[in-house]
Amino acid sequence: MFTKYKPENVIYGMNNSIFDKEGRLITLEYPNFYLIDVYVPVSGEKLQHLDYRLDWDRAFLDYVTNLQSSKPVIIGGDMSVAYQPIDLAEPTEDHHKAGFTKQERADFGKLLNAGLTDTFRYLHPNLHGAYTWWNYRYDARERNVGWRLNYFLVSDVWKERIEEAKILSDVKGSSHCPIELVANVEV
Repeated sequence: MFTKYKPENVIYGMNNSIFDKEGRLITLEYPNFYLIDVYVPVSGEKLQHLDYRLDWDRAFLDYVTNLQSSKPVIIGGDMSVAYQPIDLAEPTEDHHKAGFTKQERADFGKLLNAGLTDTFRYLHPNLHGAYTWWNYRYDARERNVGWRLNYFLVSDVWKERIEEAKILSDVKGSSHCPIELVANVEV
C-alpha cells in the first residue's frame, strides 16, 4: 500500500494461520481509523473452494468486528462477490457461479449488517451497468457484460463523510478497473 501518511501500525493478515499465508490482507492503523486492503478468496469455477471461502468470510467478519470495536474501518479491495442483481450484467444466468452464490452474498450481507456501508451503492443505489470486472473472453468489457466485485466499505458511523465513490471503468490494463473513494476523514 502507498500512502502519504505514515500509519501508526501495519498489520499483515488477520492473525489466522490458516488464511494469512496467502497475503490477502493488509491493515494500516491510523489514530482515528483502520484502513484495510483485501483480496477475498474466489470460490473457484466449479465452486470447489466454496467451503474455504465461507470459512474465510467468517474469519474476516470476526476480524473487522473486532477492529470496529475500537475505531471505524475503511475496507477497499476485491471482495469477490456481486452482492445484488444490479451488480452484474446477467444475474439470472450467473446465479450459480462463484461470486454470486447465495452463500457468498449472505456472508457479504453479514459484513454490511455488522455496521458497514457500501460506499458506491450509498451514493448510486440504482445505477445499472456499473462494473469493476469483466471476463477476458467474449469481448465482455467492450460489451460491458461485467460484475461489480471491487468495493470500498466504511463503518456506518462515517457514511455521511462519503463525498464520492467512483468506478474508473475507462482505466484498462487488467480484467479489473480501479475504484475511487473520496471521504472527509482526518488521518
